[in-house]
Amino acid sequence: MNKILVLHGPNLNLLGTREPEIYGRTTLYDINAMIAARAKEAGIAVDFLQSNHEGVLVDTLQEVPKKGYAFVILNAAAFTHYSVAIRDAIAAIPTPVIEVHLSNIHQREEFRHHSVISPVVMGQIAGFGEDSYMAALEVVIRRLSEARS
Repeated sequence: MNKILVLHGPNLNLLGTREPEIYGRTTLYDINAMIAARAKEAGIAVDFLQSNHEGVLVDTLQEVPKKGYAFVILNAAAFTHYSVAIRDAIAAIPTPVIEVHLSNIHQREEFRHHSVISPVVMGQIAGFGEDSYMAALEVVIRRLSEARS
């Protein structure tokens, strides 16, 4: 069975109540449950981690190869825009990482338009709310299926 890691960055633990006009009313628990259900259907094990701490996310990314994850789905949240440490951790591992965002960062404040992690990830999906995560998961499912064929 293949396994993936879903990493959630700072403030995503507040989903459902934090700026619902931007992030919606879906909670992080709801998003994780949707991902877990679809991953189970596809025969993929999934682990989740949310942290408000940059170092925890860096440490977790560095452990990805040892733990045998086939893919990482990452919403680095605010760290997307300035964390060279997270960018370097992604670049240091061979595991593909898909960047996701609930909102369309390119339609928001100017400082959110630039992602320092985009150059080192497989791709970015933004602006579709929880469906950003689900779209990333569908990419993972397809890629793992193709690798098995």
